[in-house]
Parts: sequence; C-alpha cells; structure tokens
Amino acid sequence: MEDKMNQERIEPIRHMLLEMAVGNFSYRIQRSNADDEVESLILLLNMVAEELKSSFSHLSYVNPHNSYSSYVQASFVLDSNWMVNKISCDVSLLLGYSPKTICGAAFEIILSEESAISWNNIKGKLANNSSSSENLELVFVSQNQLLIPAFCTVCRFMDSTKILISLVTTVVKSTIIDDATFVTPVTARKDSAYRLSDVQLIQQVYDYILIHIDSPLPNLKALSHIFGTNEYKLKYGFKHLFKTSIYQFYNAERLKKAHLLIENTGIPLKEIASMSGFVNYPNFSKAFRKSYGYAPNKIVRKQ
Repeated sequence: MEDKMNQERIEPIRHMLLEMAVGNFSYRIQRSNADDEVESLILLLNMVAEELKSSFSHLSYVNPHNSYSSYVQASFVLDSNWMVNKISCDVSLLLGYSPKTICGAAFEIILSEESAISWNNIKGKLANNSSSSENLELVFVSQNQLLIPAFCTVCRFMDSTKILISLVTTVVKSTIIDDATFVTPVTARKDSAYRLSDVQLIQQVYDYILIHIDSPLPNLKALSHIFGTNEYKLKYGFKHLFKTSIYQFYNAERLKKAHLLIENTGIPLKEIASMSGFVNYPNFSKAFRKSYGYAPNKIVRKQ
C-alpha cells in the first residue's frame, strides 16, 4: 500500500521534469503533510522551477517555435448550481482534461485545496450580489496532478444566472508523452526584439485590447503612440509572441465575446454588436458569419 502511495506521489514529479525539459517552468506540485524524502524532493523541485522561471524571464530566453504557445485564454461557463456548463478549447490544453470530464462537474474539483476555499468565498459574494465581479488568483490542478496558478476574473452574465470565469496564463505545447523525443530546446534570443522590456510591452498591448474589447481598435500608428513604441516593433513583436496579428486577435476575441453573450443572454443582437466593438449590425453579422460559418440569429439562445 505504501509503495503504491509513493508511486502516485512520484508520478507528478516525472511529469513536471518532462515539462521543465522543454522549457516550461510554470507548473508546481501540490504539497502534502508527509515528512519524507519524496516530500523533500517535491519542495526542492518547486523551488528549482521558480528560480529557473525567474532566471529565464530575466535573460529574455525564448523558444519562438516550440516553447511557449504564447498566452492561453481559457474560459468556463457555470450554471446556477456552480457546475461547469461549457469550457473553451484552451481549457483542455491547459489542464489536460477532456471536456466530458469537466462539463457537468463542480468547478472546485479542478482547484487546489486552498483555492477551493477561496472559491467558496467568491460563491457567497456572487450569491448575495449578482452584479458583483471578482479578480483573484486561483490554483488549478491538472490531470497530471500539477499545480497551475492563474489570475482569474469571475462575474455573472447580464440578465442571466450563468457565471463566467476567464483567465490568461502561459503554457508550453509539449509534445512529450512519457519518454518520447524532446522538442527543440529553449534558445537564447538573437536580437533586441526579444528583450524582457519588449515582451512586457507587448503583454500590455494584449491586456489593453482585452480591456477595450467593446471599443473600436485604434490603428497601428495610434496604438504604438499610446505605448511609446514604433509600429514595426509593435506589429512584429505581437505576431512573434502570439502567432497572430493585432487585428486578428482583436477581431477573434470580440467575436468570442459576442458568441457567448448571444448564447447565454437575452440581450438584443444589435446591442451585443455594439458591446463587441462593431459600429453597426451589418458589419458585425458579416464578420460573425465569416468566422463561425453561420449568422448570429441562427444561435439557439439560452436564458
């Protein structure tokens, strides 16, 4: 029995080492109350991962093709009973669970013990004030029993009992399964385009777009002026980090928001178009149809 328990504790260590081997230092292993060599190893490994993450970030080391798949934006939609109703595609990438495993289950089953307590406090606040929203850090537990901290926004949909939980974090798209061949290792940057200050600036642009998703996007010249940089660095830096253009990202995110609002609220379509940054409904309908292959009014609405 003891050997089996130790094996279960060692398995996350193996998975975390494989992740670290391809440059992913974001994961941590959940601590237990045990006082033995395995627990000492877990503590040491968590400390090493934290130090490596800080060191690589400071030196601006990146793997432009196989390491960070940039930033993953994952979303959960919960029903009035706090059960997971829907998830975005990136949830499976981030946590490793299939949609069938998560959908229909209580949200707290994928949280660490400490975060489950924080989540219960948030549930109480939302229950007492349906218009409130909360920003907090939650620690998720992956299928491989690794911890993934992420800052989350929790709020209710307008005119609905459904709850939206959204987060943005970094992951590595690792191709390692067990002891398979490693992907290309992390490499040092070759030019000033990948300095830490540049990466932080591009992240600020990313955040700015998400915050102002309900407004028309400034052109590249105006956007570069807002952040005190040049158009070339902004355009190609964003493309390098997020594997998409600024406008494509903005357009995809506002259409995602619109789709969620249409599906889960009773807000009129013209109002949703305006809330999603479109100047008029025809432009919104055309962009929506192009992205999803069907018109906004074809969605079956749930209220």
